[in-house]
Amino acid sequence: MTFYQELQLNQAGSKKMLKTSETRREKAYHTLVYLVKIALTMIFCFGFVTVFSILFGNENSIVGVVVLLCLMVFRNADLGIHTGQSTILLVLFFVIMAVFPHLANHVSPVLGILLNIAALAVFIIFGCHNPFMFNQSTLVLGYLLLYGYDVTGKSYQMRLAAMVVGALLTCLVFFRNHKNRTYKRTIKDIIREFDITSSRTKWQLCQILCVPTVLFIAQVCKMPRAMWAGIAAMSAIVPFMEDMQYRVRKRIIGNVAGVICFVALYYLLPPSIYAYIGIIGGIGVGFSVKYGWQAVFNTFGALAIAAQTYGLKGAVSLRVIQNVFGVAFALVFCILFYWMMSKSCKLASNQV
Repeated sequence: MTFYQELQLNQAGSKKMLKTSETRREKAYHTLVYLVKIALTMIFCFGFVTVFSILFGNENSIVGVVVLLCLMVFRNADLGIHTGQSTILLVLFFVIMAVFPHLANHVSPVLGILLNIAALAVFIIFGCHNPFMFNQSTLVLGYLLLYGYDVTGKSYQMRLAAMVVGALLTCLVFFRNHKNRTYKRTIKDIIREFDITSSRTKWQLCQILCVPTVLFIAQVCKMPRAMWAGIAAMSAIVPFMEDMQYRVRKRIIGNVAGVICFVALYYLLPPSIYAYIGIIGGIGVGFSVKYGWQAVFNTFGALAIAAQTYGLKGAVSLRVIQNVFGVAFALVFCILFYWMMSKSCKLASNQV
């Protein structure tokens, strides 16, 4: 494997190379490649988001984050259907992300939950036919980030322009990387295979209904940073209940640990470099393979931004409350949802 090929490995692949090293020299080489990859990724990400901030305003730097996430995921991940149709779906996804989060912030909570359900239904049903690809995580995360960092007026017009640029970049990279692949499935097949008796469809419906419900409750209760609860819920809902219970535990423990580490850094470091704590978190995520450690370091960036608005105590309280609420609600919701679906299917089969 060449130096460049090894740079393309994900965290798990790089960690595997380190574990299987037979000599100190070989391990040192793989460690160097891994560190270079982390450094290059951080430089690229920082530069990419900075360019978006310069072109479309600091209020729309979050668009740079969303577009970057889509580029990094969809350059390798496909939608499991014809490439041309997948590209059209990506355009639709960007249109929804550009419009629906903004509308949901400016209508009543009831209309807001309907808009969010409709948006997530498109993302999850058409964007993640293969549950183990987890494409929906990128799409729903992008949607929630845009929902949480909404803008108005001239800034929203610039956001629309930024999303157009992001859609073009993502579609170009996606089509270039997947144009030579052959797929038998089409959009019609995805619609045809939507079946409420299948475990996949139940999992999809659980996400489609749960995450907007979390946002609805947070909006009605006027809870700041509602997107945190939505992101926590989204990240916990995985196809198997055992894995979901694991994620709920690790999300809560990881966030508490992340809060403690952030507070320690906040008091130990001089105020002039508070803004770089988020970058430290990004580096930590880059080194993390396990979900629990990712939860720890993801907390850094979120708190670094929120502390500027709510102060340290306010940001810490919101982070813990929103994340515990999000994952706990998701777990209870999914348990009840699967139980009700099971009862309904049994009742339907008995009637037949």
